[in-house]
Order: sequence, then C-alpha cells, then structure tokens
Amino acid sequence: MQRHDDSAERFWFNPRTGEVEEGKESPWTDRMGPYATREEAQAALAEAQRRTESWDEEDRRWKEWED
Repeated sequence: MQRHDDSAERFWFNPRTGEVEEGKESPWTDRMGPYATREEAQAALAEAQRRTESWDEEDRRWKEWED
C-alpha cells in the first residue's frame, strides 16, 4: 500500500528567511513544520519559544526538588 505524502500541501516556517512557505520549498534544515494553516506556521517561533520556556521552568522545578 502506498502512502500519500500530503506534506507538500501544508505550510512550513523558514526561520532563516522569516517567511511562511507553502510546500517544501526550502531544504529541511531551513524548515519548521509542517503546519495545517499559514497562521500556525507564522506563529512557529513564538510557539517554540513558549515551549522552551515551559521546559526550562520544568527543569528548574526538578532541580529544586533534587536539592
């Protein structure tokens, strides 16, 4: 059975250029995604930053608990 790759129909965020791309326009090293909508792709960096901050806070709590 062959799987359909719909990633070309999705949106990607290119952090190097700061642009949203439809489909795989850039090399994989310059893409974040895929995202279902242009708006989700545009918010990719903000979402990544939010997640990083959340994980950092979780790490701080673990370190406090270990001490």
